[in-house]
Amino acid sequence: LEVGNGDLTYNENVAHFSLWCILAAPLMLGNDPRSMSDEILDIITNQEVIAVNQDVLGRQGKKVRDDGDFEVWSKELHDGTRAVVLFNRSEEKADIGFTWADIGLPHYLKLTVRDLWAKKDVGDFKGEYSASVPSHGVVMVKVK
Repeated sequence: LEVGNGDLTYNENVAHFSLWCILAAPLMLGNDPRSMSDEILDIITNQEVIAVNQDVLGRQGKKVRDDGDFEVWSKELHDGTRAVVLFNRSEEKADIGFTWADIGLPHYLKLTVRDLWAKKDVGDFKGEYSASVPSHGVVMVKVK
């Protein structure tokens, strides 16, 4: 992982870690833990995000939408829920959304969305969800 190395911003570090977790990639630190900031420690120890990486189903996430600078990644988890990363590669904050169909779920379901970085449920939604995503950043949610 490049989290905590070089000149990545906070949002870029969160995005990097989120994408590695949704891809079920090995989580091996590439930084020096002796000089790690509390901010970086908080990123690499987020248990809800790590749980997506370590899900027992063992599936790798995949990109389900690509709208240029705006991407949606999804991963099916062992309990039938979905982890979703909204990734903004642009230079400006942007609203990014997805439909239940994008992540392989029926559109008529009313589902709870949990923000894994904020560590809180953001509400119940039917058929779709969108969020404001910072430049070079992500919003990572679990849809249940």
